[in-house]
Amino acid sequence: MADSSPPKTLNFNVGVLGHVDSGKTSLARALSSTASTAAFDKNPQSKERGITLDLGFSAFTVPLPEHLKESCGDRQYDSLQFTLVDCPGHASLIRTIIGGAQIIDLMMLVVDVVKGMQTQTAECLLIGQLTCSHMIVILNKTDLLPSDKRQAAVDKMTKRMHKTLENTRFKGCAIIAVAAKPGGPEFPETDEPQGITELIDLLKAQAFFPHRDPSGSLLMAVDHCFSIRGQGTVITGTILQGSLGVNDTVEIPALKVTRKVKSVQMFRKSVPSAMQGDRVGVCVTQFDPKLLERGVVCTPGSLQTLFAAIISVQKIEYYRGALTSRAKFHITVGHETVMARISFFNRVLPRNENGDCSPTSKEQSAKFFSFDWEFHHLDEFLTCQTEGGRGEPQQWALLEFERPVTCPTLCLVIGSRLDSDIHGNTCRLAFHGKLLEGFEDKNYTETALPRLKISKDKQKEGAVERVTDDYTVIGRNLFKKETNLQLFVGLKVTLSTGETGSIEGGFGQSGKIKIRIPEGLKEETKQLLSSFSKKKGKGGAKTESSKLEETKPDAQPVTIHLNFKRYIYDPQTLIKSHSKSFFG
Repeated sequence: MADSSPPKTLNFNVGVLGHVDSGKTSLARALSSTASTAAFDKNPQSKERGITLDLGFSAFTVPLPEHLKESCGDRQYDSLQFTLVDCPGHASLIRTIIGGAQIIDLMMLVVDVVKGMQTQTAECLLIGQLTCSHMIVILNKTDLLPSDKRQAAVDKMTKRMHKTLENTRFKGCAIIAVAAKPGGPEFPETDEPQGITELIDLLKAQAFFPHRDPSGSLLMAVDHCFSIRGQGTVITGTILQGSLGVNDTVEIPALKVTRKVKSVQMFRKSVPSAMQGDRVGVCVTQFDPKLLERGVVCTPGSLQTLFAAIISVQKIEYYRGALTSRAKFHITVGHETVMARISFFNRVLPRNENGDCSPTSKEQSAKFFSFDWEFHHLDEFLTCQTEGGRGEPQQWALLEFERPVTCPTLCLVIGSRLDSDIHGNTCRLAFHGKLLEGFEDKNYTETALPRLKISKDKQKEGAVERVTDDYTVIGRNLFKKETNLQLFVGLKVTLSTGETGSIEGGFGQSGKIKIRIPEGLKEETKQLLSSFSKKKGKGGAKTESSKLEETKPDAQPVTIHLNFKRYIYDPQTLIKSHSKSFFG
């Protein structure tokens, strides 16, 4: 069992997000005193292109602020470590941003004070809304503004940002102006960064005691991996849940192997254990680091590898594209991004004794789902206003992954169209939700999906061929010869003349059916049907009256209408009765 006694330093994760070239890495460099293995654009491609290609991590430590000493309770921390997660701003790398945003306590949104909000800035803001509850806006590159107009330009941009954030969860958040790298990245480092001391003071004031729980299964987000000759393989990352310690056994699900923990470090300081929220380097027994550049490490057997999943769904309001069933989206789940086909559905809500169809508060929870419920297939996501103006009705989706993904239950899911024009001025984030149920069986379509009672409306139309008696007619053209008519016995039908009846069974071998009309046929219906019957006289010749009746110009055939519901994943089962329900 891991020793979960807390260290003297409280770790606080700060995400640095923003548009490409807004100065995120320069800001992290200006703030940091200690750089971790992945920090400051060490990736060769990153150096060549001058942008952050993967999550960079660095840190700086300050004395523990007074307001945190009060909220720490029995835990005696003496310093506060800000771990900076520098997320890439390049549009094609948005999946990495999503991975980074899931491990932060507070978000710094870096905005070029000259250019203001840009497409990727807006996408980073959306990701922040889904993954974080606290934010600071950094107006960077103030050194590029003329000195005599600088304060007025900063004030104008501050006002504009407050307006932008008005309808978000970050309304009224702190906004501060800095110049992280005066002169730009190519400029000699002679000029001191401006506003950094004030930013550190603001971060200290904004810091809070984050929820940290060492209990439960370990889940660690891995962002870097390398070997040390003679010692083992080092995995660096952030612990998302649980804890780990020296001599623990951990699983690497992507490689389907387990390894023993030999040592644990937090920013080059050896520690016996680490817990949720900590940024760590973990040395384990040897494996090829090239096989795990990014991914997750966990308690053995605690994660599921899924071929498909059921998620709750909410559309992102800025996405302008259609959300249609059978379409493919990029799905970011856990720390993986994979293509998946999506199918939307909502719930058929049965009426209670009072005639009310409202779900309970527990059922309305985005985390609640039951295979006992009846659902209705949706061709596309519903965005209409519900009764009383409550917004979108609760909806779910089935995701069928192109390759298996490894992730925890109830994790965040984000759907996007990363194949859209990366330079276009459109939001590529389409929807988000929670993973509620996962299917680990490769043959899930046969073993699991039939449990999912999603129905689809079907219609069939035929015609009355003849009358057997006042209460029985024979119908044709509704079914093919090979149709299993037993599936449809008992279903209600409506005649075009208004009568209702039910299917009693087949008639003959050609797909015809016998229909029982409990209330009997109307006189006018019988007369209408008789005009189409072949009346024969003696010797087999038609009478003159029958010829006249057959050629009446206003005579119309009596049609049969059958409306029913069929389960999509269990087509051999029809829903016999659904008259007292509506779609929620």
